[in-house]
Amino acid sequence: MGQPEQRAEGAGPFTTRLTWHLPDGGTAVWESRLARRRGVLAVRPRSAAATRHIRADAVSITRLRRLNAIAAIAFVFGGALFAAGAAVAQLGSGDATQCASIYFAGGLFFTTGGYVSLLQVINAPRHVIVGEGRLLTRHWRWWSYEPTRVDWLSTFVLFAGTLVFAVDLLDSFLQGLTVQQVNRLIWAPDVIGCILFLISGHLSFAEICHGRLCVRPHNLGWWIVTVNQLGSVLFMISALAAYTRPATGSLVNADIANWGTLTGALCFSLAGILQLGEHP
Repeated sequence: MGQPEQRAEGAGPFTTRLTWHLPDGGTAVWESRLARRRGVLAVRPRSAAATRHIRADAVSITRLRRLNAIAAIAFVFGGALFAAGAAVAQLGSGDATQCASIYFAGGLFFTTGGYVSLLQVINAPRHVIVGEGRLLTRHWRWWSYEPTRVDWLSTFVLFAGTLVFAVDLLDSFLQGLTVQQVNRLIWAPDVIGCILFLISGHLSFAEICHGRLCVRPHNLGWWIVTVNQLGSVLFMISALAAYTRPATGSLVNADIANWGTLTGALCFSLAGILQLGEHP
């Protein structure tokens, strides 16, 4: 009783867009990615010809800008270091320890970017359907558990993937491993991390496309998600090519492994640069 008529859209159990009718006959729209990245609600009064945006308060806007910048820069540097490590491995200009060190440094940036992306979701303003609607700022939190939100689940899976990659990168410093140990301690975590990245990208597409297939060439967020997912696919190709054959002790294809890592890492760097423009 007393609640405005609402229409929810999304993927499966997740709501990614909510539309409700205003008392004057107009409409207000909350979109998950638009609210958490840019801190706005879209409102179109019945008497108005154009849609206007209701912004969150200054505290939320400042948070979103800072967290977005930190995450974006972390992915730019993380991708650049991964690309550098792959280039060193492909060109043979450094030993295994040097390559592992470069990858590990890149992994630290990736983990930072993953966690800050999760913080951005946790501390994003929440919508309130009262009148035209508004975005409410909540107290700062370092952690939350909200698996019913697709944005939280996507960034949490991404962060988990960076932690799994950290296990792979640490194990790569170990010396004197057998082929079986290499595949179990280094290759397996690499593949698991890639799978988690792919799942995170799929959830991001579900959020921005509201559960449908979509192509939005004029939407910056869509390009960020697409480039990131391309990077995840290239990482997976690289991981599969990096499997060490027990019979020969050689990789399935070292060139594909290195070039897949290099191009995938550059995709993440490019997406980080694009993300700098997706702010309030």
